Amino acid sequence: MAVTAAGIIFSNLHDNNIPELTRVRTMASVPFGCRYRFIDFALSNMVNSGITNVNVITHNNYHSLMDHVGSGKDWDLARRSGGLRILPPFISPASKDSKLFSTRLEALCSISDLIDSMKEELIVMSDCDSICNINLQEMIAKHVASGADITFAVKKTVLTAEKAHSEAIVKSDEEGYITEIIDQPEDFKGEQDVVINISVINKDTLSSIVHEARSKNYSNMYTDIINKVSSSKKFRIYRYDGFYADVTSMTDYYECNMSILEKCNRDALFGIKSRPVLTKVRNSAPAKYINGSKVVNSMIADGCVIEGTVENSMLFRGVIVGKGTVIKNCILFQDVHTGENVFLNCVIADKNVNITDNVMLSGHRTVPFYIEKGKVIKDR
Repeated sequence: MAVTAAGIIFSNLHDNNIPELTRVRTMASVPFGCRYRFIDFALSNMVNSGITNVNVITHNNYHSLMDHVGSGKDWDLARRSGGLRILPPFISPASKDSKLFSTRLEALCSISDLIDSMKEELIVMSDCDSICNINLQEMIAKHVASGADITFAVKKTVLTAEKAHSEAIVKSDEEGYITEIIDQPEDFKGEQDVVINISVINKDTLSSIVHEARSKNYSNMYTDIINKVSSSKKFRIYRYDGFYADVTSMTDYYECNMSILEKCNRDALFGIKSRPVLTKVRNSAPAKYINGSKVVNSMIADGCVIEGTVENSMLFRGVIVGKGTVIKNCILFQDVHTGENVFLNCVIADKNVNITDNVMLSGHRTVPFYIEKGKVIKDR
C-alpha cells in the first residue's frame, strides 16, 4: 500500500529578505523567471509528486497570493477532498508576546489542530522561496526506506561568511544521519551541506514536536528541537544536486533571475518534462516584435510589445518597450511601460511602472536600481 503525504508551504517566513518587493505582497507571490511566482515551484514540486492535499500558511499581504493561486485549478488542486487550502493569519500560541508567528515552528504550532486531523502518514514541508525542481517522490521513497523520522533536503554549497549567516548548515555522518544543524552561523565560510528548507516528516513525529513546542514555548525548529534530540531520533539528509536559487537579498533576487538566462540553468529548472513548473494560466496575445526591434539573450513573456532593443533581460507579461528604447540587464514586471528613447541598465521595475520618454536609469549588478510598484518616472 502506497504511503500518503500532505503538503505544508510557508508563504511569509522570509519577507524581510527582500522588503522592497514584499511591501505589497507576500514572499510567495514575488514574480520570478519571466512568468512565474515563487510559490509555483513549491506547488509544482508537490503536485508532480502526487501530493494533492496542500496547505499554505499565510501571514500578511496575502491578497496577491490568493489572486494568483485562486482555487488551485491550474495545479489540479481544485478538489472536493484535499486540494489547496489557504490558511489565513492568526496569533501563534507559541509566541510569548501574542504576535503573529515569526518562525517555522511557531507557524506549525498555530495549526496544531489541523496537523492532528491530517490522515496522511507523511508531511512534506517547503518554504515558498525554495526555487528548485526536486523529485519529491524519490525523496519520500528514500525517507520511508530508511525508517527516518525526518529527512531534510540539503545541497552542497560554497558559502561566504555573509551568506552563511542566513543559512542552516547540516553536519551528518557517513550514513547520512544528522549530527548537528548550525542555524545562521556567525563565522562560517567554505563548502558545506545547506538546508534548502524542504523536508519530509512523519505525521506523528510532527504532531509530537508541535505539542512539545507549545508546552515549552519553543520557537526554533533546529536549536530547540532537532539538536536536542538528534542523538536519539532518526534525522537524515537527502542530497539534491539540481538548480537551486536562494534569495536572501535584493542582489540575490536579481542574480537568481539573471542566472535563468543561461540555458543550462533554464533547462535544469524548466526543462524536465516529467516535472513541469505550473503557474496561473492567462489568455494573453503572443509577444509582438515591431520592425526594427532587437532582442538578444532575453526572456519575453506573452502580451509584450517590443519596438526598441532588449538585451540580457527578463520581461514579464504586458511590458511595452518604446521606439529607440534600450533595455539592458533588467527585470521588468508585469505591465511596465517605457516611452521612446529610454535607457535602462540593471533596473528592477515593479508592476505598472510607467517610464516616460528620454529617461536614463542605471544601477549595477551588485546594487540593481529598484522602481516601486505604480511609479511614474519622468525626464525633468
